Amino acid sequence: MLYIIRHGKTDLNARMLMQGRSDHPLNETGFAQAVEAAERFSGMGVSIDKVYSSPLIRAVQTAKTIAPDAELVIDERLIEMDYGPYEGMDLNHPAPEVIEFFMDFVNVPAPDGMEPLPAIVERLGEFLEEIKDEAAERNVLISTHAIAMKGALEYLTPDSGGSYWAKNIGNCDIYAADVTAGSYTVPVLVDDGKDRWEGSAEDRR
Repeated sequence: MLYIIRHGKTDLNARMLMQGRSDHPLNETGFAQAVEAAERFSGMGVSIDKVYSSPLIRAVQTAKTIAPDAELVIDERLIEMDYGPYEGMDLNHPAPEVIEFFMDFVNVPAPDGMEPLPAIVERLGEFLEEIKDEAAERNVLISTHAIAMKGALEYLTPDSGGSYWAKNIGNCDIYAADVTAGSYTVPVLVDDGKDRWEGSAEDRR
């Protein structure tokens, strides 16, 4: 089984600043979110066998908190979107070209200097194909970031039509996908722990 999680909260998240490849650690809330995620896995009876993580510290800390005894592998392809000149931008007052991009991710390309969304899907898809056989045999966790995670979900859901780009993915939200007959199943959102995941999708926007 494959599980994909977004890292816990950081101070930049709390301040509503665009945090791409800036390397900031989890804050107290972020660690608490990671602990709660670990409890959700435990409640589902899931033991993580191997973790792949973005190289950024917030993703690594999330991974180690959830699965401290699992093998941890860092993969650069799991890093967050490169926001280029927009790194650190106040999301309460985004640039006009960023607002336009946020309003229509499917039809409006990323502003100059930002990593294009198709490139994110490509690098996450390449990674997912490489670990597919492993995910078919073991419980594998990917610890990554919001936009990178959306790229993975877009790859895993070919008929999504780009819908994941506009979907809210909160800190420590978890998606799961199985591998059946050599192919990934459509990923589903693991709920927040009140009703343990039973294979149904939940839409959080």
